[in-house]
Amino acid sequence: MRRLFPAALGAALLLCAGGAWAQEDAPDAPHQDWSFAGVLGTFDPGSLQRGFQVYNEVCSNCHSMNQLHYRDLAGIGFDTAEIAAIAAQKQVQDGPNDQGQMFMRAGKSSDGFVAPFANAQAAAAANGGAAPPDLSVIVKARGKGLEYLWGMGGPDYVYGVLNGFQDKPPAGFNLPQGKYYNEYFSGHAISMPPPLADGTVQFQDGTKSTLPQEAHDVVTFLTWAAEPKMEDRKRTGAKVIIFLLAMTGVLYGAKRKVWKDVH
Repeated sequence: MRRLFPAALGAALLLCAGGAWAQEDAPDAPHQDWSFAGVLGTFDPGSLQRGFQVYNEVCSNCHSMNQLHYRDLAGIGFDTAEIAAIAAQKQVQDGPNDQGQMFMRAGKSSDGFVAPFANAQAAAAANGGAAPPDLSVIVKARGKGLEYLWGMGGPDYVYGVLNGFQDKPPAGFNLPQGKYYNEYFSGHAISMPPPLADGTVQFQDGTKSTLPQEAHDVVTFLTWAAEPKMEDRKRTGAKVIIFLLAMTGVLYGAKRKVWKDVH
């Protein structure tokens, strides 16, 4: 009996591991060329504004970004008047008024991004039981550690999912009813229908709106949303490194001068 227990335990562990492998069978998304990648990488202003346009016209119909306010859009190059106009397109619940009732008004720059649903339950009910995730930090959530600073992990994953939909699953794959096959999504069965396609949006700067371009721009915007101070942090880090290198040289020179006569 004692000999059977380790064998049974080992078999159970193998079965659990097999289940985990089955859920993690999606390949890694191909690495993309991101302007913000690397120690000296910066955000492309045009890509940021196009990415916000994709989110505002497409993604915001299902996904919230609860950690952002419209005034934050100044960080991607919109001026005060443009931000006010963007916010005014939204309806925001306010109140109570003098009669103690809530009311709707046009959005203001100080308002948070308006969510498409009142709560998670309403979001799930409108999307087949699966509430769309908030996108405020989705790039960080889908990556590991600080790898997103090099454009790896989260940015590549989100880009891969947006481009990974296939009309038909491979032969032998059992796709559940109401799901969509995606090459880079874990388990390959995703509740979200393909959100983007060629020409889904008409970019205001005249850039051709292909699926890869739309995905690239919205991922750039989502990376900025998750880490809006990334460029400042990189500049500060570069200054610190330069300072430390200079101080190293000064201290080494001082050390040699002080100890030159000591044998």
